[in-house]
Parts: sequence; C-alpha cells; structure tokens
Amino acid sequence: MGTSGGGRRPGTGGARCGPSRRWRGGTLPGKIKPDQALRTAARTEVLTQEHNPGADAAREAGVPPSSAFRAPPTQLPDAPDGPREAPVSPRAFGALRHRNFRVFYIGQLLSLTGTWMQTTAQGWLVLELTNSALRLGIVTAVTSIPTLLFTLWAGDLADRHDKRRIILIAQCVALAAALVLAVLTGTGRITYGVLLALVFVLGTASAFEIPTRQSFFVDLVGPADLPNAIALNSAAFNATRIVGPGLAGAVIATAGVAACYAANAVSYIAVITGLLMMRLPRFTPAERTTSTVENIREGLAYIRSDRLVRTLVWLIAAMSVTALPYAMLLPVFARDVLRVGAPGLGSLLAATGSGALVAGVALASGRSRIPRGRLIIGATTAFAVVLMAFALSRTYALSLVLLALAGFCMILNNASVNALLQSRTPDRLRGRVMSVYVFMFIGMTPLGALQAGALARWMGAPFALACGAGVLLLIIAWVVTHIPELWAAE
Repeated sequence: MGTSGGGRRPGTGGARCGPSRRWRGGTLPGKIKPDQALRTAARTEVLTQEHNPGADAAREAGVPPSSAFRAPPTQLPDAPDGPREAPVSPRAFGALRHRNFRVFYIGQLLSLTGTWMQTTAQGWLVLELTNSALRLGIVTAVTSIPTLLFTLWAGDLADRHDKRRIILIAQCVALAAALVLAVLTGTGRITYGVLLALVFVLGTASAFEIPTRQSFFVDLVGPADLPNAIALNSAAFNATRIVGPGLAGAVIATAGVAACYAANAVSYIAVITGLLMMRLPRFTPAERTTSTVENIREGLAYIRSDRLVRTLVWLIAAMSVTALPYAMLLPVFARDVLRVGAPGLGSLLAATGSGALVAGVALASGRSRIPRGRLIIGATTAFAVVLMAFALSRTYALSLVLLALAGFCMILNNASVNALLQSRTPDRLRGRVMSVYVFMFIGMTPLGALQAGALARWMGAPFALACGAGVLLLIIAWVVTHIPELWAAE
C-alpha cells in the first residue's frame, strides 16, 4: 500500500509521454528532454512541500527533502479508530514493566487463590447440607446463570464507564457475599436456599467483573504488551487452580469450611487495594447518544461484519460445548474408568492445571514466533486429538500426561484467541466484544455439560468425550478450509 502524496525525486517517474504514453523511471523516453523532466519533477517537489504541513519544520531541522516530505500512511477503511500499529517483538513478561499492571496482578494472584479455596469448600458444603449430586449441579448452574443474563450489559457498561470503578464495585460485592457465607456457615445458620441466593450474587459480580477486566488490560499495559498481560493472567489463573484447592483441603481439615470463605473474603482486600493504588488518568465519560440495547446491537453488528472476529467467537463457543466439558467428566473417569478414587481425581485436576500453567508462562515469556492464527489452529487440533487419546486411555500414568498436554493446548488456544480478538477490536467496542467472548466461553458451558452428561449416561464417559473431541476436529477442519483469514492472522 503506497502513501498519499510525497515528493518525487528527479528521474524517478511521474512525467507523461504524450496523451497515451507513460514511463515509470529508468531511461527517459526519446521525446522528453532531460532538462524538461528535471523541471517537471522540481515543480512536483515544490507543490508537495507547500501542501505538507510538516515541511517548514523539517526544513528548519535540516532534513533532506528526499526523505522529509512524505505524508503519513493513508487511513484504511477497516480501521475505525486509527491505523493499527506495526507489530513489535514481544518482551518477556513485558506487561510486568507497567506499575499499574503489577499492583493489579499481585492482587489478582491472592484473590484467585481465595476464589479457588471457596469453590472447593462450596462443593464440600453442598454435599454436607444435601448429600445430593443433583443439588450440587444446580449450584453450579445457578453460578452460570448471571453470565447469560448480564454479560452483554456488562460489556456496554465497560465501554461507557470507568472500568476500574466497575471492577471495584464487583469485588466489593463479592467480598460482602463471601463474608456473609463465612459467618452463616461458621454459626451453623447456612441453608441450601440461602446458599443458592449468595451463589447467584457471586455469579452476578463475576458477570460484570470478567468482561470488564479483560477489556481493562489494554488500559494498564497498552496494545504492545496486551498479549503478554493476557498470557500472565492465564498463568495466574492456573497457578492458583493448583494451589487453591490444596490449601482448601488443609483448611477444611483443620478449621472447617467457614474458614475457606473467610480466607476468600480477606483475599478480595488485596485486589481492591491494588485497584486503589493505580495511577490512571481521570476518566471522562463520553456523551451518551444511544440506548443500551442499541449499543449491544452495535457490538454484535461489528462481530458479524468481521469474518475473522466472528469465527473466533464461534470457535470458542464450539470448544465450550464440545470439548471443555471434559473437566466435568473427570470424576467419572477417576472412579469408574481409571479406578483411582478421590486422591486420583485430585492428581488429574492438578495435571491439567500444571500443563495450563506451563502454557501461560511460555506465552508470557514472549519467545513464541508462531503467528496467532496458526497457533490457534494447531492448539485446537492438538487439544481435540489429546482428548480423544485420553478417552481411550486406561493407564493412570498415561492419563496424567495426556491431561497435562490437554491443559497446555487449551491455554495456548484460549489466550491466543483472546489476544487476537482484542488486537482486532476498536477500543470503543472492546468491552462489548469481550462480553460476547465471555458469554460464549462461560455461558455455553452448561449446554456443553448437558450434552456430555446425557451422552455419558447412555453411552459412557469415554464415548461422550471422544464424540465431543471428534466434533471439534470436524469444526476446525471446516474453519481451515473455509476461513483462510485465520491461518494468515498474525
């Protein structure tokens, strides 16, 4: 793509040879005298300098005309908020260079550890109260319902309001709910109905916090270090997924379930403190000219208009429905297929988290030179193949290795989709697009669990998992053959 305007050096083109003859540099045509060509090029140079707003400043600085008077690159029609920056080489853990991200990240590490402790304790508490696996499933579903109800609205709020304030409010609400759970559980006044209500409150806080946090990263680190921030966030999530449940088990054995809720409430103080310590420019809200429904429609229209963005969103939805329910089936594999019991189940979960952690750290190190599109295709394909192999495995040690590989491929895919999606999204639409991403990633999980559970009941867990992985392979094969933009995406 050429630049608009710019001076032409003598003898490099632009003169005409009569009404129908052109020349493009090199030897001058016979009917054009050399001095005439020089005068024509000189006039072009003068006109260009007169119409270039930076010409005078460049002349005063002593910059040669041949290099100084070049107009900026032409604005592309598909870049609504300005031309995209040229890709830069990622720095290892470059996001941690930014103070705002560092204080937020430290708080997130502590808060996520508390969240995993509470999640582990919550399942134990439901079994103590009801001794029913069905009611445990209902609690999980109630946690996901707010994602379906509020996530798209949350994306609109993130685009129109101060993101830090939204996250602060969500964290304070979650802290209050965890504290109430700790008090009620510790005093023996907790009931199943109250637990459902408080879980719904926690899910609502997450429905607003998650898409806002995803779109907030670019404000903390800038576009260049955004992929690194996403990778570090994935690493933190999976590191705490290993540490949190282990701590919860020890705390439950020594101090009871209520102590896990109390620990989670305290952990929220860390991330709230980090948010308050940030040094951000004063937020100035844009004038509101459209309704919330129209804003949501605008975000959905943008996704529909960009085939690559649309493909990424549907691909993450396909994974959530077909392959990600493997985590729900792990208790069945531990008990009925591999016959390793509850201790073995803990090891299977830890293996998945370990592989995911390694992938997050690898992405954050900035050493990957594979274009994101090819990384997504390769990671998705490998994820499906590894899950099929796990479904066929009857050896515990091999299953641990396969689950570690599955966790590795899953995070490579998810973090790369997230980064590519945000790199293509205009800043003014980022919150809404990320809310759709969260909607598909988390909101489709109950549907995936339903289909996997139904197949597992009638055909067995290995068949259900292998079937879902096979469908994912067919989907990625269709994407490769019909969406060439994904393979070419950087």
